[in-house]
Amino acid sequence: MAGNRLRVNAARLQEKLRELAKIGRNAAGGIDRQLASPADSEARAWLKALWENIGLGVHTDAIANLWGKPCGAAAGKPIVLGSHHDTVPNGGAYDGALGVLMATEVVQTLLENGAALRHPVWTLSMTGEEPSDFSVSTLGSKVLCGRLVEKDLEQIRNRVTGETLETAIARLGGDIHRVAEDARLEKGRLAAFLECHIEQGRRLYDAGEHIAAVTCITGIYREILYVHGEANHAGTTQLENRRDALAAASDIVLAVEDLMRGAPDLAATVGHIQAQPNASNIVPAQVMLTLDLRTANPKTRAAALAHFGEAVRGIEQARGVVIERKLNLDQAEMPMAGEVIEAIGDAAEALHEPRRELVSMAGHDAANLARVTKAGMLFVSTVDGYSHCPQEAAPEKSVAIAAQTMLDAVLLLDGRLPK
Repeated sequence: MAGNRLRVNAARLQEKLRELAKIGRNAAGGIDRQLASPADSEARAWLKALWENIGLGVHTDAIANLWGKPCGAAAGKPIVLGSHHDTVPNGGAYDGALGVLMATEVVQTLLENGAALRHPVWTLSMTGEEPSDFSVSTLGSKVLCGRLVEKDLEQIRNRVTGETLETAIARLGGDIHRVAEDARLEKGRLAAFLECHIEQGRRLYDAGEHIAAVTCITGIYREILYVHGEANHAGTTQLENRRDALAAASDIVLAVEDLMRGAPDLAATVGHIQAQPNASNIVPAQVMLTLDLRTANPKTRAAALAHFGEAVRGIEQARGVVIERKLNLDQAEMPMAGEVIEAIGDAAEALHEPRRELVSMAGHDAANLARVTKAGMLFVSTVDGYSHCPQEAAPEKSVAIAAQTMLDAVLLLDGRLPK
């Protein structure tokens, strides 16, 4: 196999990564390419030109996902490769972009070599994967799998500018009133979906490894907690008379951190907190804070939430406060398809790479596509684990190995999946 293997052009992939990273680059060195921004539109035009130049027909669907389809390709169910091109504010050059451009490189290699496949191979860049001022993430893939429909989209507005999502999507070439007919994938329509992504953590980097197949995308559980204490004078109120909501919230933060001790398959975070009346000379009366809890293991989640509930009740009693808990999100874990995991592992072994498998502790578009097709993910080593920041990077060697692995996995899936 080694002598006849089609080979990706790793240098070309790096060049395209550098070119796309110029779009939305800010003065601080990060990238601002949020949904419906001028940089989003510019990146779409750049991708469209790139795809058309290598021989793809480009279609913008009703939610403004970009599809690249080889002209005159086989008529079987497609194997789709891709990710997203938008970024978080002041983000990096690899999150999402690497998956889109690696998909492009794989398809370009197949076309250049005239590969005769049983399945067509398409590229896909999905709309608004990152959280944005429209207060929705994985927007394009949620529409593709039916989690969001027209009536949901009609309610969404930009929380800063007030612009409707309808208007924003129209500017990008879509039409939210046509999503049912032009942006909804019926189950079984695709043969498979494969997304490459930087790991966004440091497990591979610390192990000196390049790639891994993702076995499952984490479940995400979120709560909003309200701590009700009592305002009083900061100078005259003695310790025994205080019902300090912020001190109680601090205990909650430490209780959340404690959930991670002895649970390597769990991440728990308080990422947002607000105190009232928020004055330097008043004992805080109320605090709002958030809990983000992630694991792919339902038993771990249940045990953590039970432990957290006990901790909250203890804090209430010790601090003399009332703690109100409101569920904000309870999204189940999403396993990846065994056939795709196996193909990635077989491709890696053929390149003499370890057959490494990891759980993704971040959410991805692949979790939504898994509702309608056999979906999988290929992780790439992330330098020092940095992501969602300008320092975000992946070693060039790791990117090259990942691209070759993806190409080889596609060829394996093409032969193994039903036509």
